[in-house]
Amino acid sequence: MLTSNQETGVELDADIEQMRQRIASTVERWTPNQQVQDTLVPGLQLFRSDNPTSCTATVYEPSVCFMVQGTKSVSFGDRELFYQALTYMVSSVHLPVLGRILDASPESPYLAFKLTFDPQEVSNLVLEMGAQLPPVNDCCAEGNCALSMATIERPLLDALCRFTGLLDVPQDIPVLAPLIRREILYRVLLGEMGPRMRKFAVADSSVQRVSKVIAVLKDRYTESLKVRELADEVNMSESALFHTFKQVTRMSPLQYQKKLRLHEARRLMLSEGLEAATASYRVGYESPSHFSREYSRLFGAPPRADVIKLRGEQAVTALS
Repeated sequence: MLTSNQETGVELDADIEQMRQRIASTVERWTPNQQVQDTLVPGLQLFRSDNPTSCTATVYEPSVCFMVQGTKSVSFGDRELFYQALTYMVSSVHLPVLGRILDASPESPYLAFKLTFDPQEVSNLVLEMGAQLPPVNDCCAEGNCALSMATIERPLLDALCRFTGLLDVPQDIPVLAPLIRREILYRVLLGEMGPRMRKFAVADSSVQRVSKVIAVLKDRYTESLKVRELADEVNMSESALFHTFKQVTRMSPLQYQKKLRLHEARRLMLSEGLEAATASYRVGYESPSHFSREYSRLFGAPPRADVIKLRGEQAVTALS
């Protein structure tokens, strides 16, 4: 016979699954096509895929992404993370990644949604929360990583259920969306990912300085930049910048810049139809052959073959 606590646990699990199904139903209803779906709710994007995918290159922005159904792997630098239903990931900086949907079908599609945020928005909320938040342990190098995951707890799931539910009552969005959005960030800051996010919100901390370097690299990725110049930008030594940057992104500053270049070149060839040589010059390479070698190492195929394959996959998705 179950104890009252056990009974409560069973009821809570059923309640969580019911909320997950409600969110999944909403996301699936509002993503009739297999693509990224913008919404009327500011900062909210929906994702759906009816099939597993090959690796897709993208640059994550500061955001929280919530997994509703299916499984996905995300790799960056030397790290690969696996996400499944009722988990979420926080990206505290712009980060080039390779993502691959592992578990999806027409009967049970991969479903997720993303809430982007301004880092200053998080900083302001951290200041308001003040004593509610325990001190951040600055000694944990793993805690400096800019992309990590956690399990969605019930209070957060409840807020997410109400947030996605606004899609069905658009007249409520102007008033309620900002309030629930703030609650979601509040719940995340109180949860397992909170200490990591707060490190990036602390003014003049080492990881916050790395965030400034990332902003420089993002704006000037086509230029030839040296670690010394980047370190001078944020008043850090070269060794300190290199060490902390690698903790945050799992790659060196120059590896980060290279991935930004290659991801953008892939986008230019796929979306704008540029030839490989033209795309390579556009993103800052001086030698198309050097570009082709680095592209093949990252994406597993030469530029032309890779783009042909991706276009074929897009055509199949459009017909399905």
